[in-house]
Amino acid sequence: MTIVDTTTELTARESELLARVPDGLYIGGVWEAGSRERIGVQDPATGRVIKRIANATPEDGIRALDAAAAAADGWAATAPRVRAEILRRAFDLLQERREDFALLMTLEMGKPLAEANGEVTYGGEFLRWFSEEAVRISGRYGQNPEGTGTMVVSQRPVGPCYLITPWNFPLAMATRKIAPALAAGCTVVVKPAELTPLTTLFFAQLLEDAGVPAGVVNVIPTSTARAVSEPIIADPRLRKLSFTGSTPVGRTLLAQAGQNVLRTSMELGGNAPFVVFEDADLDKAVEGAMLAKFRNIGQACTAANRFIVHESVADEFARRVTEKVQALRLGRGTDDGVTIGPLIDDRAVASMTALVEDAVARGARVLTGGTAPEGDGYFFEPTVVVDVQPGSDILREEIFGPVLAISTFSTEDEAVAAANGTEYGLVGYVFTRDLARGQRMIDRVDTGMMGLNTGLVSNAAAPFGGVKQSGLGREGGLEGIHEYLSTKYTLIPA
Repeated sequence: MTIVDTTTELTARESELLARVPDGLYIGGVWEAGSRERIGVQDPATGRVIKRIANATPEDGIRALDAAAAAADGWAATAPRVRAEILRRAFDLLQERREDFALLMTLEMGKPLAEANGEVTYGGEFLRWFSEEAVRISGRYGQNPEGTGTMVVSQRPVGPCYLITPWNFPLAMATRKIAPALAAGCTVVVKPAELTPLTTLFFAQLLEDAGVPAGVVNVIPTSTARAVSEPIIADPRLRKLSFTGSTPVGRTLLAQAGQNVLRTSMELGGNAPFVVFEDADLDKAVEGAMLAKFRNIGQACTAANRFIVHESVADEFARRVTEKVQALRLGRGTDDGVTIGPLIDDRAVASMTALVEDAVARGARVLTGGTAPEGDGYFFEPTVVVDVQPGSDILREEIFGPVLAISTFSTEDEAVAAANGTEYGLVGYVFTRDLARGQRMIDRVDTGMMGLNTGLVSNAAAPFGGVKQSGLGREGGLEGIHEYLSTKYTLIPA
């Protein structure tokens, strides 16, 4: 592994881009300065503040909901084709501004520019997909079985929505929630993560340029998430809550949402198993492992967490994956050749250190990496750990960083038991050449998604979501727009 020297000063291009990013609250189509208190957004590669932005108060949150509620009827009555064309213009504008969005994400989140460009592509697909779905909202019409009347089943927008997005995919998580809401005819209040709010503010400006009417989208970055969110969720005008984040926070939000019986979508924590059988194509398995583990610096809910490898191929798999990991280049995401950027903050670095130290103390071995290099920023070396023992924290907790931990199994039943031995169930990965075994694993591994002989499953056209403590509801695909629609049945007597 190579560590690239990190540039600590912003370039002229970076400074110019940051100057164009709005620094206010976006409420009712107006950019507001907000209170005197500001949020300092850091570049995680240096730890330095790169921009200060408005910090919403609870009162600002309610004003944002006021704006969304005021715009709700007008937007719901807007023709689906008009909503679709606005979303399509947003997609086109994003393609025109993709270099700006990619650089901005690298600056505030840390991912390498190549990956940030990939997120622009991925995030943009939600705009394109749901622009197409907006005009396909349909219902049913037909005679009831008794012949006594006609049944009409129609779909209606649920109403104002509160969307809480995470820091790790600043653009894609915003488009994955905003696009279906707008396509369905809902207005929204968006609370971006405090650590990475700049991309969402920049995207709100793009939506305004695309023709989204005032009040349909409102953005309120804040450093006091609970104080701002609680009154919004308690307000009877709110009808939908969508959250992506940790399971403990999700449980709290679900309890709050229950008071007003809100529609909810919860994409929560993961602890993804990555199972490699003895008959797997090891080249594909290693390639899949690199994607599933080190994409986004390992900071993804879909990241492979527990590598469960058949004992007959475990040593060879570990050898091959270690070679790949040692070839990664660690550094600021804007620097040439960098393939692994920084973690999001110092707490993330401390978490990686603690997980590796606990595994080693229980008998694991570190084949490469395992430490945080000295210097500025929040870096942790890409790491491979083998001989991980049952009970290790690294098997129970979501890692959320560039640490690949390998344990072994001998039978298929053992592999299934290990894969399902967690309260989470977001995604799993299985590598085998045996089609019958692959089908059995689809049926037996208890997750909402699976990659069979691939390490990348996310797609705007597919339903994204999990089971058990990984959440409820789906984002993307045909299912995604229905999270923002309510079903109404009407009987017309014959």
